[in-house]
Amino acid sequence: MTRRFVDLSVPLETGIVSDPPIMLPEITYLSHDQTAEQVMSFFPGLKKEDLPGGEGWAVEMLQIATHNGTHLDAPYDHHSTMSGGARAITIDEVPLDWCMNPGVKLDFRHFDDGYIVTADDVEAELKRIGHDLQPLDIVVVNTSAGAHYGQPDYLVKGCGMGREATLYLLERGVRVTGTDAWSWDAPFALTAQQYARDRDPSIIWEGHRASMEIGYCHMEKLANLDSLPGDGFEISCFPYKIKGASAGFTRAVAIFEE
Repeated sequence: MTRRFVDLSVPLETGIVSDPPIMLPEITYLSHDQTAEQVMSFFPGLKKEDLPGGEGWAVEMLQIATHNGTHLDAPYDHHSTMSGGARAITIDEVPLDWCMNPGVKLDFRHFDDGYIVTADDVEAELKRIGHDLQPLDIVVVNTSAGAHYGQPDYLVKGCGMGREATLYLLERGVRVTGTDAWSWDAPFALTAQQYARDRDPSIIWEGHRASMEIGYCHMEKLANLDSLPGDGFEISCFPYKIKGASAGFTRAVAIFEE
């Protein structure tokens, strides 16, 4: 038996629409010909011509947020409390047994941008793919946003997972979910239009806030979900361990045993 891997992560890069302007990552690339002096500083008396080709090392300087790129949100991101009032766990406290489990893909690409997915929608899709949810299944949602990553309209693409739909998953033991959109919830710009009409604050981040009732993690900015079947694979999504943080970068991968 062999394993096949499908990369579910986007690369961290600059110069594309991946986040709102206030959160865009910045990467400064230092090439070998720019860093010889750095190497020389460790070895007094060393000259540039002593280095092979006069080259130092390659290194990148990052100015980023923990929510840039493909990442896993901890319950602490959603609210200071989880599961009915307990202190919300941070990314370094997320149980490792949540982060590698059978995967399930829900295909919601047909829903309009800003549509709020319901529990009935989730149940219907699970029936269509013939999957019975099991505790700790990792459920990822393929939206229309996945095909627009890096494009000018990315931040307003995709449906959102509502509170009801999220709780449907959590009540059945799911503890990690994911989406190829910028947010597990509907795009902020579209939610803002609804809020302007109704002035109902409960619609803001309603999927995230479900964590206040049952704590969970979710991934955002996934990739290649369109290449996955409904089930029959495993997902690995261990987060980078950042002390006390609300999220951690992850190289999310789907694993097929063939």
